[in-house]
Amino acid sequence: MIAALGQLQWLRPDWLWALALLPVLAWWWQRRRTRASIWTQAVDAHLLPHLLKPSPATRRWLAPAIAALAFTLAVLALAGPSLREVQQPLWTQDSPLVVAVDLSSASLAADTPPSRIARVRVKLASLLAGRQGGQVGLVAWAGEAFTVAPLTADTANVALFLDALDPDVMPVEGQRPDRAIARSAQLLAQAGFQDGTILLLSDHATPAARAEAAKAKARGYTVSALGLGTAEGAPYRTAGGAIDVARRDDASLQDLAAAGGGRYAALGESNDDLATLGVLDSRRGTGAADGAEPGTSVTTRQDDGYWLLLPLMLLALLAFRRGAPVLLLVLCLWLPGRDALAADLWQRPDQRAHRTMQDAEAAYRRGDFEEAAKIYADVDGADADYNRGNALARQGRYADAIAAYDQALKAAPTMEDAIANRRAVEAAMKRKPPPGPKSSSGESGEPKGDDDAGSGNSDPSSDADSQKKDPATDQDHDKDAGDGRGGDTPAAQDEQDKSSRSGSDAQNGTDNEPEAADAEAQAAADAAQRERMREALESAGEHGKSEGSAAADATPESADERERRVANEAWLRRIPDDPGGLLRRKFRIEYERRQREGSTD
Repeated sequence: MIAALGQLQWLRPDWLWALALLPVLAWWWQRRRTRASIWTQAVDAHLLPHLLKPSPATRRWLAPAIAALAFTLAVLALAGPSLREVQQPLWTQDSPLVVAVDLSSASLAADTPPSRIARVRVKLASLLAGRQGGQVGLVAWAGEAFTVAPLTADTANVALFLDALDPDVMPVEGQRPDRAIARSAQLLAQAGFQDGTILLLSDHATPAARAEAAKAKARGYTVSALGLGTAEGAPYRTAGGAIDVARRDDASLQDLAAAGGGRYAALGESNDDLATLGVLDSRRGTGAADGAEPGTSVTTRQDDGYWLLLPLMLLALLAFRRGAPVLLLVLCLWLPGRDALAADLWQRPDQRAHRTMQDAEAAYRRGDFEEAAKIYADVDGADADYNRGNALARQGRYADAIAAYDQALKAAPTMEDAIANRRAVEAAMKRKPPPGPKSSSGESGEPKGDDDAGSGNSDPSSDADSQKKDPATDQDHDKDAGDGRGGDTPAAQDEQDKSSRSGSDAQNGTDNEPEAADAEAQAAADAAQRERMREALESAGEHGKSEGSAAADATPESADERERRVANEAWLRRIPDDPGGLLRRKFRIEYERRQREGSTD
């Protein structure tokens, strides 16, 4: 005990000054107690000792002593007594990153072969591939700054635009890194981030850019710079046709990084420059200011003041009226065993319904359809009735399933899923009489196929699944917890999609033929393409017959219609992807809008 007291430290020692109030409180207590006596107001003071019998001293000072002890314990707990050291893991969080790329004509300079912009594309690809977590955004700038990709955790979505980064997409020429920094900070603010990193890719920084970097730092954002090109520079042709020389100004970029609280590095062959800038790891921790690595732990003092709360609460019981402490103890002993009831008391009706739907979904997924139907019956609404119908259909209780679908359609007459599944169950009832309910485990009672019906499976759930996804067997049933139902296409449609891909691949094969091919070779290629399409369509038709569950109510697609659709899809695949053209039109429209609104200089 003595050794432990020797380790005692106070984490918040200023609270100990509150103990100086004890004498003042004792004087106030005594004065208030004296004035509160009714006899002091009716009898002279010199007669009171002869008329009143004083209470025992222990009883007279018991209440003030308890109050003083409670006050002392509260102050000591607030002061944070610490008797030991503990290892505390550092809290970490992913930090967002906005990359601002220079797409002015200077990016075509060849001082870093083959060109600056080509090296930038490779560097950005390495950054997106090697960055660990955190959202990434992309901004392109020249005389104006435009958003290429907003902040997103899907770096692959940002990588789609790398090949389209070219000065040709920019609607206005110039070099305004200040506007790039301002636009990047605006992206971070719009996404709700209080801090983040802005990485400017440029060969120099202007005084206006340094001012914007200081503003971004004041808002909590760090501005770093990655230098493009070389100090010797290289000539390039401007948009107006003039020849100019682009050189990297390391001094101005270092000043910009210092103003923005970030770092500076010149673009290199390896990823050492990105590691120097610290943009490959998005994690940040509470020990970063002390030089500790995020994800590690530090030694800190343990606050043991909470132990003083136990005697403090026992003393607080004495302040209650007679009998109240016993009632409070009974309540404290009863509530922990009623955690579920306590949770229900604090939940809204929609929250309780949502939790019930989740329980029913879990039962459905494990194949306990009987239990799922019972739980769905406890929830009101079209979605619950629709899912209950699915669970009843999986048990073979067709009539009850149709009644559940009718109940859902009564609340939501336009629910297409319920209409389709109801028709599928009716079709199954016509093909085969309803079997008895199967066990909840799903191992027996499963309706078998009916050869005369021309279907591979007469289970109504299979018919329903062929039109809409079954909540128990498809990933899209996760949506049932929110809206209660999911969607799917017939199994035959999947094969049609495969034939579409086969046909389109064949069609794309002809695209690779040179335009100067002779007519005979082209005709042979077209004939081979038509033959492959015909085989794919026949294969899809045969597979659709073998699987054919949901074709009872769906309008079949004729061979001519299917061939025309596949041909249209093949021709659509001929249209080349042009993300550069998309960016060019997007930036042009945005620039014209800014000019109309007067938001450009």
